Amino acid sequence: MQALKRIARSAAAAITGLAASLTVGVTNALAAGGGSGVNISANSSGLPGLTQTETIVGALITLGVIASVGGLALSAVVWALGNHSANPQVAGRGKTGVLVSSSSAVLCGGAMAIVNFFFNIGAQI
Repeated sequence: MQALKRIARSAAAAITGLAASLTVGVTNALAAGGGSGVNISANSSGLPGLTQTETIVGALITLGVIASVGGLALSAVVWALGNHSANPQVAGRGKTGVLVSSSSAVLCGGAMAIVNFFFNIGAQI
């Protein structure tokens, strides 16, 4: 048991010494002018097939908008039928469908703006 405790203490001391030397090494590298860090930016010519990928994503956005329009029309019909048949559960489902379809259309239409907004925030960190 004592041997295990000595091994654990020596391992902890070795890890502490390694961490201290690593900290000194990083501090010296930053002080020597290596503090500029990595400078990588997004580009559109780094991989083959990026233009096709952009085309596919654009088609998916279009498909999402078309599905949103269909969902909105169907939900409006369900809302109207629920309202005219005095069925509040069906009318409520129709209202929920209208809100969900409208929200999905907003997200599909604003996908680029939303992603670019958060990308720019991340670039400032």
